[in-house]
Amino acid sequence: MIKHIFFDLDHTIWDFDKNAEETLMELYHHYELAALGLASPEAFIATYTENNHLLWAEYHLGKITKETLRSERFSKTFTQLGVSPELIPLQFEEDYVRLTPIRTNLFEGSKKVLTYLKEKYTLHIISNGFKESTLTKMDKSGLNPYFSNVIISEDVGVNKPDKAIFEYALAKAKATKPESIMIGDSLEADIRGAQDFGIQAIFFNPLRKEKPQDVAWQINHLEELLNHF
Repeated sequence: MIKHIFFDLDHTIWDFDKNAEETLMELYHHYELAALGLASPEAFIATYTENNHLLWAEYHLGKITKETLRSERFSKTFTQLGVSPELIPLQFEEDYVRLTPIRTNLFEGSKKVLTYLKEKYTLHIISNGFKESTLTKMDKSGLNPYFSNVIISEDVGVNKPDKAIFEYALAKAKATKPESIMIGDSLEADIRGAQDFGIQAIFFNPLRKEKPQDVAWQINHLEELLNHF
């Protein structure tokens, strides 16, 4: 029955953490953060990653705005690591937002899987990512040829897991619920959002977290999809 496959982008196809790590390592040296007392770039990156994930979880649920997310993820990171607010580099966030989307690290097997699936199904992206960054990631990573539609929450006005974004995506794709499936890494935004809307979902779980009972289907590697479609 499946004709349309909807993918999340960040943390599912585009390797957000790896791309962010490369950018942060570059900025760590550019801004000479060791001179501010941040002797370990690894600790800086780990603290940022934890803060960013927590803020994105709140953003998915509409608890904070885009502006709050962008203003707090680095301010929290620097202050938690002992840097006085007046010493935080003012352009750090701006440089991060400019440099990260041009990175092109994808999860292993991404293009192999997309090439295979595109021959049999119509593929789409549903992303809660910010519009300009999402379009840049798609372009620089060579992903546009694989997807018929790129649905971005900023355009729709609501984030996953809101049912309205899934309704919009299916209307855009001219797809029905029984012939659609969602693949993503976020249990709340992608999996439960899709399931609550009434479409199947596959939990992409590369970190091998414990699978909740309400998740029917998970994969740890994208190439597992080759055995199911």
